[in-house]
Parts: sequence; structure tokens; C-alpha cells
Amino acid sequence: MIIKRTIKYSIQNQRNAGSRLRMRVSYNGCRVDFQTGIVLNKEYWDDVQQRVLPLNSNVVMATDLNDQLSQMLTDMIAVFREYELLNVVPTVPELRNSFTKQRSSHTQTAQQSKKKDSTLTVQQVDKKRNGTKDKGFWKYFDEFVKVNGKLNDWTSATYEKFAALRNHLFTFDKKLTFDKFDEDGIANFIDYLGKKGMKNSTINKQLGFLRWFLRWCYEKGYHTNHTFEYYKPKLKNTTKRVVFLTAEELNTLETFQIPDKYVALGPVRDVFLFTCYTGLRYSDACNLTWDDIHNGKIEIVTVKTSDRLLIEINSKAQAILDKYAEIHFPNKKVLPVVSNQKMNKHLHTLCKLAGIDGSIKSTHYEGNKRVDEVHPKYELIGTHCGRRTFICTALAKGIPPSVIMKWTGHSDYKAMKPYIDIADEVKSEYMKQFDQ
Repeated sequence: MIIKRTIKYSIQNQRNAGSRLRMRVSYNGCRVDFQTGIVLNKEYWDDVQQRVLPLNSNVVMATDLNDQLSQMLTDMIAVFREYELLNVVPTVPELRNSFTKQRSSHTQTAQQSKKKDSTLTVQQVDKKRNGTKDKGFWKYFDEFVKVNGKLNDWTSATYEKFAALRNHLFTFDKKLTFDKFDEDGIANFIDYLGKKGMKNSTINKQLGFLRWFLRWCYEKGYHTNHTFEYYKPKLKNTTKRVVFLTAEELNTLETFQIPDKYVALGPVRDVFLFTCYTGLRYSDACNLTWDDIHNGKIEIVTVKTSDRLLIEINSKAQAILDKYAEIHFPNKKVLPVVSNQKMNKHLHTLCKLAGIDGSIKSTHYEGNKRVDEVHPKYELIGTHCGRRTFICTALAKGIPPSVIMKWTGHSDYKAMKPYIDIADEVKSEYMKQFDQ
């Protein structure tokens, strides 16, 4: 059993007490807040990355605070994992109580470990420094998450992915060892995931995460089984369909008269259209401030890949900027952004109202089983569709891929190929217009 939940940190304003940072957990229709004990000004909090920014260039302090947040997240995931294994959804009081015990247990263990370390002999210290090989599979997995989470500055989403992997592995075999990941063991794990109704594309992602963990442990000397390096069974898969708005649909969405009862959809449309005309990811549009705009250009370092991009602002994008130029959003933000989840939900409603409802057929595989699904297009329109629309529109206009890649930050043509294939089809349709 997997309990669907959302765990997010946010600033909570309180009079005469500064701005407190809380952890909000939403699950099964419940919502509960936990105090982190951290108080800081809003400008030192990155809500998208869920990280504390360096306080007056104090990187050490920011790192310590982020470590605290990462540990709280890990503890909360551990609590949910225990309830999932029991096949039980906790009540709010039960969750609070379990989390308090988990935090207390973690703190006590850390203190005992610190006290124990102070009494170790020289030989024991050397042994601990060099690493022991009897900690067990699950201890090594938790060590991997803790070390790599800190080293690579993981977001909460990445922690959730590895928590899901740990849960799959545990339910697959509670007594897992590294030796069990021979060819038969890997094949059995794949078969297990398939029986859970998981798509082959998702199974491949899970295997990628698993290989990362196994490789890290192999390089640390925690095991000697390197089957994961050469045994990579091919799962039947199909190219993921690229969903984007055609020029006609883009114009329809732009000119659509939003009914008065749906007036809140106006800003959502503006933000989405802005990504359609600039190629920005949602995270970058969300973070965009007036300090990022100079001489008719957007100059940013992307949130996802840390690429430095320079994007010229066309008239369509400029019109949207002008619309909000006199409105002062917090932290000098440019656009009226909402959460990614709310944005997607509103986009579905908006596109449905605008009549963007053509049927889209998609195909995926679960093992050797082919699964065909048909959805109205508006159900498949999300925030990332804006970026896809920008790329496909630019290619259809004949703009060279090398130029588009400068705007989008794509580093190779492999990532652009699905768009190029689509653009060839679109350009062929445009050419037929000369025959009319």
C-alpha cells in the first residue's frame, strides 16, 4: 500500500515572531502542519527549490538549516513507510504522535552515536572511518540517500522518488542483500513491478535509480556484485507522445473570452502563454523577477539544470509583461504564478472551456502487454506543454534547431529529435496550403 501525500515547507507569518517555516503534510484528504523551529525572512526562502538561501552570504548556516529540513523530510517519509507496510492510513493525531517518536528516536540515536564515538579506540575509529560491511542492505540504502541528498542538493521530489524505490524493494523482499541482485534477482524485481501495474517506462526509471544506488555501494566497497553494470534487460517501450498546442489552438486559447465565473483563469492563461512564447520551464517562469530582464532580454540561470540562458523577448511575451508591470508581486516576481499542481488543474479547465478537446491516443507497455488509451486533449495539457509548444512553433516557422537550443538550454540534438520529427509533419501540412 502506498499513501499518496504531499510534503512541503512554507513560510508562516506570525505577529511579533518573525516568519516561521513550517512543514505541511497533505494526505488522504487531511492536512497537518509541523513547526520546524526555523525563523527567517521571506527573501531567504526559495519556495520552488524548497531550500534556505545563504543568509547574508552565510553558506554554512544555510547548509545547516537545509540539513535540518532534509532530516525532517526523511523522518516523515519513514513514518509513512511504516504505516504503508502495516497497510494503514494514520489519523492526524496518530501521524503527529508517530512523527514525534521518530524525531525523538533520531535525536536519541544521534546523541548515543556521538557519545559512543568519543570512547572508541584508535583501531575502532580507523575501522569506522574505512567503513564496515555488516551494516545491512537497508542501512546502506539510507546512508546513500542521506549522503547523496546532501551532496547533490536533492529537492523533496527526489527524496520522494527514492522513498518510493525503497518501499518497492522492501515489499519485494524484506531480507534483500546485494548478492540477490544477480540476473534472476533483477529479472524478478522487474516482474514484481510489472505485476503492480507499472508502465515499462516507469520501471526503467526505477531500475535507473536502483543502479545508481548499487553502483555507489559498489564503488564504496560495500559489495562486489557488479551484475547491474552489464545486465540491462530491454523492456518493450514506445516513444512518448509530445503534446503541444498547434498554431490554431494557441490562437484559440489566446483569443478565448473567459466567462466571468472563471475570471481566476485569466492569470493562469497569461503565465502559460508566456511559457509558450519564451520556452521557459514553469519553475523558471515562477522564479522570474524584474532583475532578470534587461534591454528586452531575459537573462537567467535555470532552476533545473543551472544553465545560463539569454532569451530575446518577442512582442507576444512583452505584452504579457506589460500587463503586470504595475502590479507588485512578492520578491519582485514578474508573473502571478500559482503552484504547479493548481496550474495544471486550472489549465485543464481552461482548455476544456476553449474547446481544445480533440482526441489524443497514447500507447504504453506493461511488460509485453500493449495498452492504448484515448484522452481529450485538454486532460493532457500541463505547465510543461508551454515549453513544448514554443519549440514546435519555432521549428514549424523554420527557425534552426541550433538557435532554439540556445533559447531552451538543450545541450544535444537527441533531446530535440522528437520535436524535429513533429515539425517536419507540421511543415508538410503548411506546404499543402500552396496547393489550395
